[in-house]
Amino acid sequence: MKFEQNFSQKQQQTQKLAMTQQLQQSIQVLQYNSEELLAFVENQALENPLVEVIEPDWQPDYQKRNASYEGEETSYLNQIPDTTGSLFESLIEQVHLNYRDTFLRKLILYLIEYIDLNGFLTISLEDAIQQTNATPIQMLDALTLIQQLEPAGVGARSLQECLMLQTERDDYAPELAYIVLEEWFDQLVERKWKEIAQHFAIPLSDVQRIFDYIQTLSPSPGRVFDHSSGLYIIPDVKVVVTGEEVQVISNRGNQPNVRFQEAYFQQMQKKADKETQAYLKERKQEFEWLQKTILQRGDTIMRVAQIIVSRQKEFFTNVARPIRPLTLKEVAEEIDVHESTVSRAVNGKYLETDFGVFELKKFFTTRLKPTNAESTEDLSADTAKKKVQELVDAEDKSKPLSDQKLVELLKNDKISISRRTVAKYRDLLGIPSSSKRKRYDK
Repeated sequence: MKFEQNFSQKQQQTQKLAMTQQLQQSIQVLQYNSEELLAFVENQALENPLVEVIEPDWQPDYQKRNASYEGEETSYLNQIPDTTGSLFESLIEQVHLNYRDTFLRKLILYLIEYIDLNGFLTISLEDAIQQTNATPIQMLDALTLIQQLEPAGVGARSLQECLMLQTERDDYAPELAYIVLEEWFDQLVERKWKEIAQHFAIPLSDVQRIFDYIQTLSPSPGRVFDHSSGLYIIPDVKVVVTGEEVQVISNRGNQPNVRFQEAYFQQMQKKADKETQAYLKERKQEFEWLQKTILQRGDTIMRVAQIIVSRQKEFFTNVARPIRPLTLKEVAEEIDVHESTVSRAVNGKYLETDFGVFELKKFFTTRLKPTNAESTEDLSADTAKKKVQELVDAEDKSKPLSDQKLVELLKNDKISISRRTVAKYRDLLGIPSSSKRKRYDK
């Protein structure tokens, strides 16, 4: 067999996008919310002596906590109380205040180490006994003392025990609430209320009252110490409504900006050698890129917000706040950018109005198919979900609407969707099925 290789030279022109480090950072900057952007800009200023950060009108939480208030002008932000205490710290403090230093207190402190942020004990008593050489009675006594601490329900080993602990300490709890939780918890959750009513010889309305009471209890008592959520939101744009006119204004004051240290740059250039001049030139280029990237981020968010507001004008002028169908692709095509750019521009960015603050991505919703060929109404999934919520809110709770009945009632409003879609929307809205919505008030 003869093997032959032929070599030839040819020129080929191709075009491709090179994902440079600066381009990657520009994409990342667009995705940052206001606090993340400020942290990024301040980090750049630490690395570049030619960058001066112009602080926005707000300050992030860590700056507020570390600020010195001597001689400061009074601000409403300074009046926010310090709520940085944790559940663990609270329990330790209560133990030291209430119990003297004994072996039992050591067991209590040991168990507290295994209480999670929700307030539940995450170690079994058997394991705790093996690791501490305590007796079962001693360990049970330690747990009992923990369960007498605040908040009520702390130290529970299950949801059932958590609710029982809260009910036990509530003088206003329904008479049979504790015993129902203790012995009939599964039947109560599964809504087998007739069995409970027959056992205690009480009407279903009494079981309903017990269930309503339990709904007021906390399934995670330790979460009262959770301060991870932010105190406020920094909107990127503001919408002003004057009659029928809707105007979008950029909240530039809420965004960090940068200024070039011109005096320092000129001073350094006068006595700089070649290596220093190259360093200064590189840092100046970094400043120019940073400034351009921040401006581009603001402009992109502004352009996206303007399209959203123009498409969703009724939301701002109509008290019913209807949201029309709108997709990321439609906005992307209108401002001539990629769909992913719009996604980054709306994620974590907020719009401020006189009636509330809304995340930009709230205004995107899919389009429902019209009920028939003659129908020209532009319906969105948000419209259908709102109507489902309205129908459920207005229903007779003793005879709640089934999903099929909701389908029929929606057709009266020219909203034609399947029973499966109704069930999906109901789940998204956190509405239980009709059997679980049924009430026994009489």
